[in-house]
Amino acid sequence: MTKAIPLFAGLIAAALAVPAAAQSTSDTSEFAVIGNVPALCSGGTISGANATFDLGVLVDTSTGLLRTDLAAPSKVITGSFCSARSTINVDADAMAAQNFTASPPAGFSRSVNYVATASGWTITPASYDTAQAINSAATQSRDTAFTGDITVALSNFATAGGNALRLVADTNYLGTVTVTLAAAE
Repeated sequence: MTKAIPLFAGLIAAALAVPAAAQSTSDTSEFAVIGNVPALCSGGTISGANATFDLGVLVDTSTGLLRTDLAAPSKVITGSFCSARSTINVDADAMAAQNFTASPPAGFSRSVNYVATASGWTITPASYDTAQAINSAATQSRDTAFTGDITVALSNFATAGGNALRLVADTNYLGTVTVTLAAAE
């Protein structure tokens, strides 16, 4: 048995000479990286920097009645985006004589109604008819973030008060169209 003790003592000495395999030589710490993105909307830029729908002479000069062929090229707003759910709204004012502000005489009108639409943002274009008191289609919503062009167009021109009325002479008939993008809450 004297031989067994030196062998056992040799094994213990060998085990103590080898570094422990379970001991770690590195340590890890984790850090959170946080931030936020607010809901943002940008209306973009009117393509060509031309924000005027110039219809020219509004009446048929032989009859004095509103032209039936009035048309204006659409305007495009480029670079529009919203980083969240959003709404698009179009609002418009009828074209009205700016220099002739009195009530027009019988048989005449001083304003022209039209329909303004903003398309490309939602499946159904936002649409505003200046002849209507209620414009439920003026605001449209989309459920996702989006970037794209918005096309603004005018159509359905009509003399306020009826197409049998003539327009009073004025060098400046003016209306406005406003397109608004907003993040939905």
